[in-house]
Amino acid sequence: MPRFAANLSLMFCELPFLDRFDAAAAAGFTAVEFQFPYAWPAHEIAARLQHHGLDLAMFNAPPGDWEAGDRGLAIQPERRGEFKAALGLALQYADLLHVPQLHVMAGVRLPGDDAAAARRVYVENLRDAAQAAATHGVGLLIEPLNLRDNPGYFLHNSSQAAEIIQDVDAPNLRLQFDLYHTQISEGDIATRLEALFGLIGHVQVAGVPGRHEPDEGELNYPWLFRLLDAWGYSGHIGCEYRPRGRTEDGLGWLNKLE
Repeated sequence: MPRFAANLSLMFCELPFLDRFDAAAAAGFTAVEFQFPYAWPAHEIAARLQHHGLDLAMFNAPPGDWEAGDRGLAIQPERRGEFKAALGLALQYADLLHVPQLHVMAGVRLPGDDAAAARRVYVENLRDAAQAAATHGVGLLIEPLNLRDNPGYFLHNSSQAAEIIQDVDAPNLRLQFDLYHTQISEGDIATRLEALFGLIGHVQVAGVPGRHEPDEGELNYPWLFRLLDAWGYSGHIGCEYRPRGRTEDGLGWLNKLE
């Protein structure tokens, strides 16, 4: 069975962030992930991880001003210095938290923005970022996001992501394959998983279309998990979903897999 990581940005939100580590361990998780840790001192997060023996699967580099609509800085030519500084902060946290990989968000392309210029600076930024991350022993991830939930997001399908990874040509740049986003954007999940399997560094799941527990909706997750097992996937599967109610009450899907 795959190894599951509780996403503490969406799960156990009944509790303050640092207490979610305790709750995840009590619920039987051996790994966690989260989106943005920067509001908390890294040493406090590290203490929670160490106390419970939890692995940290991944987290995101700073995305810019989230409240103002930023969803990453990597495609914006005029913010390359800001992107470099954000990556530097992420790598400081990565060193202290011993995380194997970071997700670098692409950013939103506004109407009138030059798509070719955005792609060019995206590849250049990722190439520089991958080189910097490699000196820390850290991998980078890019993740296509569906445009229904994320209007204007530059990286929005798996083929586009594969082409970007090929163009960057860095051994530590991998694909974060979120089955929820990919089902909404493209469908044909099993075929896409198999075709892109060699590029995948991390997998995430949620029910479609509601982004709740992966126990109802359009995708047959037990079957997909068996496929990943059969293909030899050894990474974590991030549970990046919004529980329908209290997190612990919705974990029946996980217990059935054991």
